[in-house]
Amino acid sequence: MSDIKNIFISHVHENDDLLPKLKDLMSRSGMNVRDSSINSTKPNAAQNEDYIKREILAPQIRWASTLVVLISHDTAQSKWVNWEIKYAVEQGKNIVGVFAQGATDADIPDELRKYGDAVVVGWHGKRVVDAINGKTREWDDPATGSPRTTPNWDIKRFSCA
Repeated sequence: MSDIKNIFISHVHENDDLLPKLKDLMSRSGMNVRDSSINSTKPNAAQNEDYIKREILAPQIRWASTLVVLISHDTAQSKWVNWEIKYAVEQGKNIVGVFAQGATDADIPDELRKYGDAVVVGWHGKRVVDAINGKTREWDDPATGSPRTTPNWDIKRFSCA
């Protein structure tokens, strides 16, 4: 097993069930991770948005060496995920996006698109581990899982509401 990596998995709470699967995927590819993300197993009762950001999320993100963004259909619309990415960038953290099953380029949060040094990979253990370790800077195509050299931002998502 490799060194232990401290990560924070930025996600929408509807995807809490994917967190153990993602950590297992990394573990099976040789990476031992400690995750400081907030999820339903570690709930908090705070209501004040500034307090949540300053006293709950910020310390957890600062502790981690890498912010892993779990990209699903609801991720791009999440103000919390976008704030976590922006804060991690300000802290100089490594940022790695991981496409969940069925996610597309339209699901990538705006703040992740803006961060030019980020990498986004498919749901493949070796690719996730390589991205966290800085061994790949390529973005994967969500449909094929194959690496691509430049992201394609032509897809836009519109709300039906």
